[in-house]
Amino acid sequence: MREELAGFTIGVTADRRRDELAALLERRGARVVLAPALRIVPLSDDTELREATRACLDQPPDILMANTGIGMRGWLEAAEGWGLAEPLRSVLAGSYVVARGPKARGAIRAAGLHDQWSPASESCDEVVDHLRRRGVAGQVIAMQLHGERQPDCTLALEAAGATVIEVPVYRWAPPTDPAPLHRLIDLIAGRLVDAVTFTSAPAAEALLRAAGDRSEAVLSALRSDVLASCVGAVTAEPLLRRGVPVSAPGRARLGALVRTIVDELPRRTVTFKAGGHLLTLRGHAAVIDGELRPLAPAPMAVLRALAQSPGRVLSRTALLRTLPRGADEHAVEMAVARLRAGLRAPRVVQTVVKRGYRLRVD
Repeated sequence: MREELAGFTIGVTADRRRDELAALLERRGARVVLAPALRIVPLSDDTELREATRACLDQPPDILMANTGIGMRGWLEAAEGWGLAEPLRSVLAGSYVVARGPKARGAIRAAGLHDQWSPASESCDEVVDHLRRRGVAGQVIAMQLHGERQPDCTLALEAAGATVIEVPVYRWAPPTDPAPLHRLIDLIAGRLVDAVTFTSAPAAEALLRAAGDRSEAVLSALRSDVLASCVGAVTAEPLLRRGVPVSAPGRARLGALVRTIVDELPRRTVTFKAGGHLLTLRGHAAVIDGELRPLAPAPMAVLRALAQSPGRVLSRTALLRTLPRGADEHAVEMAVARLRAGLRAPRVVQTVVKRGYRLRVD
């Protein structure tokens, strides 16, 4: 199959670039569930941002920490609206500029400023370590925030003798419509998606926060059956802290994220022989003799249960536990019938009279 992700379902928690990421995944055959965990709220009219800008003009910063491209652009655009863009650029031009990542670096250079250093890890901790080694005692640092306050970074720099001006350019807010996010949480807990993508650490935190009393079920799924795929090490940190293994590219780019998923998901599939056919299980489909066969959730659940021990008979009661609550033994029979029809290979699933069903391995 040329579409490497055909048969897989992938959740996308990004907001701002969700359409771009979804298109990259769909182009490779994936089914995408869009569920923004957060949205960005600009603060161009916010009193705090104006006050922080005035503070930078009154105390020209010795150091500028540019954390995000969208944040730096938003700050300069807001200053333009207040008639302060040129004075702000003038004071920032005299600063030692640290760009946390390539997007921040691009925004700095587009504004006609010059960046002097960037961390290899794109993490705030590495920035703080670099600045402390360089020496910040008695210096003023303008820290452009990325959605939330960074108290640990601020306190560490203040403890080293710096004065920190926090610049809140935007903040994270819950999605306008929370229904898609709660649907994705249900799908993760039910192991009905194969992977979930995260492009920011706050989005990972927000998804777990929205899960509420289901957060442990979500974490259990992410620790086992559902791949957590993060755009970079900084994004992965909240999940790693909770014992979730993650996949992440070496460079924090959407294209690299998709390539990592293309490499990882097919390796997690189950392949076996049954009824004279070669089957590979993907998220919502089976590949039988090289042909993709999409399946509904109930027949897919039955196939997965049978595939755990090919040749072993599972009773209707055992298979019933794999189906949604409220189902009865008749629902098992219907799921098996739909499975046989969907595979178009009737010999794969064998009925064992008065005992149940098994995958035919002889």
